[in-house]
Amino acid sequence: MASPQPDRLPARPLAASRTTPPLAARIARHWGRLAAGERQFLRYFGAGWITGASDDDPSGIATYSQAGAQFGYGMTWVMLFTWPLMAAIQEICARIGRVTGMGIAGNIRAYYPPWLLRAIVALLLAANILNLGADLGAMGAALHLLVAGPERLYVVAFAIFCALLETFARYERYASILKWASLSLLAYAATALVVDVPWGRVAFDTFVPSLVWRQDYVVTIVAVLGTTITPYCFFWQSSEEAEEERIDPKAHTLLEAPEEASREIWRIRLDTYVGMGFSNLISWFIIVTTAATLHAHGLTNINTSAEAAEALRPIAGTFTFVIFAAGIIGIGLLAVPVLAGSAAYALGEALGWPTGLARLPRDAKAFYGTIVVGTLIGILINYVDLDPIKALFWCAVINGVVAVPLMVMIMIMSMRKQVMGAFTLPRPLWAMGWLCTGVMAVAVVIMFATW
Repeated sequence: MASPQPDRLPARPLAASRTTPPLAARIARHWGRLAAGERQFLRYFGAGWITGASDDDPSGIATYSQAGAQFGYGMTWVMLFTWPLMAAIQEICARIGRVTGMGIAGNIRAYYPPWLLRAIVALLLAANILNLGADLGAMGAALHLLVAGPERLYVVAFAIFCALLETFARYERYASILKWASLSLLAYAATALVVDVPWGRVAFDTFVPSLVWRQDYVVTIVAVLGTTITPYCFFWQSSEEAEEERIDPKAHTLLEAPEEASREIWRIRLDTYVGMGFSNLISWFIIVTTAATLHAHGLTNINTSAEAAEALRPIAGTFTFVIFAAGIIGIGLLAVPVLAGSAAYALGEALGWPTGLARLPRDAKAFYGTIVVGTLIGILINYVDLDPIKALFWCAVINGVVAVPLMVMIMIMSMRKQVMGAFTLPRPLWAMGWLCTGVMAVAVVIMFATW
């Protein structure tokens, strides 16, 4: 076939193909913006965002619901107070992972005695698996409230789904799923906006703390602190920062490529402070919702997140109940993998296994085996009739036991040039980290004093 002459005008069909129908063009542009927005969201909000969201797990929802039901708006200030503390210690953990290319357990293994590492990892495993079992139970109970049916079968189904997704999903897609799953927490903002709330009083109680020197009030503050600043978050964020560096061929540890430090530390700080801010804002909304409904109607004793959802039905209506219960399931689907994954990272790094969700299962059998076994034990917890309140209590105790010495070690590590090279902490972050450690130490002392 002869080729067309260079000066020939384009054929009409070709010219027509350049003219996209207006509606299709608008859809294409809109879709392109959404895709670009997703890429930016996934780029700037990663480990810190997921860690913050997972901190509002179903067990945490139960604690915040109890705080609002028992003390009304008088607990809202705690969420504002804990935000900079929580963000500081999580930023420090993230820095350790990004600077060294290893998580918390890997660095403890490299620089500290084996007995100390074994003790911390054993306590973390116990707390994580108990917490995981309690969260699975809360998810099963929430779905039972919504659609009836076999609660324990729901527990098994949720556990299998989370374990399979964590084990077999491609890492980039899995990380994306976790980030978008975190938006299920917006359900709790919605519940606060559909109930009658005296926002002026809420603002006053949020910015002007009202301390009540009663044992139950102090114990609730301790419970909120223990729920908000937890060891599994330390391990998860540091290991995920190390993981992101390993899978990105253009990235390096900051010890190897200090020229990347300015950009990466800025990203970590943005990711962490926004992620922890989002987490604490949602916790604040939960307290506000339960204060405006349960506390206002004299219902002051809430033991589980599902119980809080059920209590909302006659007071705040079916719509609020459905949103609250659905939020428990949504955030549980994020929190359960994080709990299992942080345990696997800690144990794998402690024992020198190949670790990482970006690895194929055949290349990290022990790591993924830990995730599966931990999830199975979480299922079994729901079949031995363990009182969920006792499970939450022992989670708080174990987390308290491990949190303070672990935070002390993190602070010492983050200032050791042997570990961090030129990237030891700046003084303001160092001071905030030690303040957070001191607050948690006081909280643990109070917990044991009021046992």
